[in-house]
Amino acid sequence: MATQAKDVEKRTPARSYPDLHDHLKALDEAGLLVTVDREINKDTEMHPLVRWQFRGGIEEKDRKAFLFTNVVDSKGNKFDMPVAVGVLAANREIYAMGMGCAVEEVQSRWAEAIANPIPPKEISSEEAPCHEIIIEGADLDNPGNALDAIPVPISTPGWDVGPVATLTQYVTKDPDNGLTNMGNYRAQVKSPRRMGMNPSLELRPGIYIHWQKMKERGEKLPAAVVLGAPSCVTFTAAQKLPENLEEITVAGGLVGSPINVVKARTVDLMVPAEAEIVVEGFIDTKMLEPEAPFGESHGHVNLQEFNAYMDVTCITRRSNACMTSIISQVTPSESSCIKQVAYETIFMNHMRDALGIKGVKRVALHEPLTNIRKLVVVVCERDMPTTEVWRALYGAATLLRAGGKFVIAVNDDIDPSNADALFWAMAYRCNPILDMQVLPHRDQGHGPRSKRNNGEDGSVLYDATLKEDFPPISLPKREFMENAANIWDEIGLPKLKPQEPWFGYSLGEWGDDFDEAAKMATDSEYWAYGKRIAQRRRSDVEMNTEVRDVDETK
Repeated sequence: MATQAKDVEKRTPARSYPDLHDHLKALDEAGLLVTVDREINKDTEMHPLVRWQFRGGIEEKDRKAFLFTNVVDSKGNKFDMPVAVGVLAANREIYAMGMGCAVEEVQSRWAEAIANPIPPKEISSEEAPCHEIIIEGADLDNPGNALDAIPVPISTPGWDVGPVATLTQYVTKDPDNGLTNMGNYRAQVKSPRRMGMNPSLELRPGIYIHWQKMKERGEKLPAAVVLGAPSCVTFTAAQKLPENLEEITVAGGLVGSPINVVKARTVDLMVPAEAEIVVEGFIDTKMLEPEAPFGESHGHVNLQEFNAYMDVTCITRRSNACMTSIISQVTPSESSCIKQVAYETIFMNHMRDALGIKGVKRVALHEPLTNIRKLVVVVCERDMPTTEVWRALYGAATLLRAGGKFVIAVNDDIDPSNADALFWAMAYRCNPILDMQVLPHRDQGHGPRSKRNNGEDGSVLYDATLKEDFPPISLPKREFMENAANIWDEIGLPKLKPQEPWFGYSLGEWGDDFDEAAKMATDSEYWAYGKRIAQRRRSDVEMNTEVRDVDETK
């Protein structure tokens, strides 16, 4: 493996945002970083180890970031840089730390950044940390000098056919208008000087539009791949933004200041100056080659298909570079958390600003196993008109080409992250004859390819909101449950993990007379209420007839 250059001057250009090293330090100080100094095989051990916190019953709030400092491969080769996994979004607290705000402020921070982007600031190559070490030309052909020096892990050992960089911000430029796109697309490392590029075409990624335009011109597409960057840059690359909005400007909006950029060495592109590693090259537009299999975020292995590839012309890096990888594949995962937080903001902006719908309180994208796009929950105010509920359902189903296969509208007493609560609302608040619609001719989107129905999918919309008053939830009122919880703790029982609903509340069909009677019961005055009931006996009613349906004046 390449030996790190010695006596390289570390560069610290002026900035008001944290880079990856600042972020790692903050995670460590917050007790959210696990540093593993023992030898770890990047091809067989690294991702399976971190994966356990997503598949081992660890609660989301208890997941940690990992930093591996002693990395090898199965041949015993040692690498001179650490690998960070889970440091961006192992949980929402880690994500929020990368954003520089509290968890509850994340969505508003995104909305503000998209509305108020800030152009980047260009600095010189001599100032840029990502140019502390430069390897180009014939030097790339020396063993251990090119991609073979970068410890890219294997994500799904036993299925993947090679290392795949999962946190890869591909930077390309539109040849017509000069706008830059920075998107996160997986990149299989195929040789020391060749890596793949697989965009998800159902999302209409910017890089594919650029690739098509260069293909029409008969030219290769210049590209730069960022492997590790300030969190604000990485988060923005995973966001789905309008095509006329450059991601680097939204990254500036997230931190309230320009992001430092520097001109790449061998391609006409600007790259984040605080990037850990930048791989430059040209993507062929004439030829495609087989790529994958690879374990994908839809929860299945993506089988081999023809995709683009990039020939490497230069690699630049920081002298203390840290390779960053994210946990993807079966959700929940780190990549789904990154996308979920940003996408929920996009949906809310669409509802509120583009469609002008009043009454939507939040949009939640279901994560476990479904990978956030397939199941969309729209949380509506209790008195929201039915016409507006349906506008929201249609809007959520059509925002993305392949998003919203199942869209469910619920009220805010339903926890959208609790599948049991969703089924509960669908079971009792949704009449399929009146409250369900099926939309045909949808893109099947990210998932195993199906040839059924000529590859077309559909969407199912459910209005599972309350349309009329219901009796209360049949759990003890809040004050009784809270008192019981104190007793639970007092006698030393296992720590409680409350699940909504954990106390009863009214859904409208409840009167003061019932409240009075319930109060008499908890005061142990139920015999007195029993006397009242005896005075209301009737012989002219059927069994199971509700008292409120009977005229008691007769």
